[in-house]
Amino acid sequence: MREIVLDTETTGFEPAEGDRIVEIGAVELFNHLPTGRTYHQYINPERPMPKEAFEVHGLGDDFLRDKPVFRAVGQAFLDFIGDGQLVIHNAAFDMKFLNHELKTIGLPTIPWARATDTLAIARSKFPGSPASLDALCRRFGVDNSKREKHGALLDSEILAEVYLELIGGRQPDLVLSPAPDQRPAQGQTTAPSDWRPRPRQTPLPPRLTEAEAAAHAAFIAKLGDGSIWKKRG
Repeated sequence: MREIVLDTETTGFEPAEGDRIVEIGAVELFNHLPTGRTYHQYINPERPMPKEAFEVHGLGDDFLRDKPVFRAVGQAFLDFIGDGQLVIHNAAFDMKFLNHELKTIGLPTIPWARATDTLAIARSKFPGSPASLDALCRRFGVDNSKREKHGALLDSEILAEVYLELIGGRQPDLVLSPAPDQRPAQGQTTAPSDWRPRPRQTPLPPRLTEAEAAAHAAFIAKLGDGSIWKKRG
């Protein structure tokens, strides 16, 4: 199963009021294991950065001025996520921004059913406990010491570790992951699940010698007709 752990940074809270995405970071998982593939993009929001947002992520107007606008990177983003399941902390926030940006430039939006919300998982699993990303890092012992400000790629990498703990640890099941050359191509979301051992093409030679077989038969003959060996069907 292919999953994309994803985070965004924005100019504010409401795309309908003119707020825009300024950074996207994503980490690819396959069968709950990181593949090493990531996506990271800074984006020019084509509007000034509010002071409150700058204090959260530190991405200012001067830094973003020469970055591409969303219409220049939207298709590359869709190509990266393919049809993988998205894993997002507070998915409603990121999804509304992503779909607003995609719809604005005429690209397909992402169905809400494709989002797995780790915030909802955490609240269900630990009701009444803090469920922020930092709080979950403390709970699971995930190192977030580099998280001085919010950053989409760093937060995605941290969230990937938190997500694996939320679903039962870094090895959530005993199903062996396929070898790297068996990983499906981008866009394929499932791997074969019906693997089972197969007979050897060439059976192994018997280890019992003819002399040992004869000695065993002679021993059984001495046990009489009531022997359990004689009763085996």
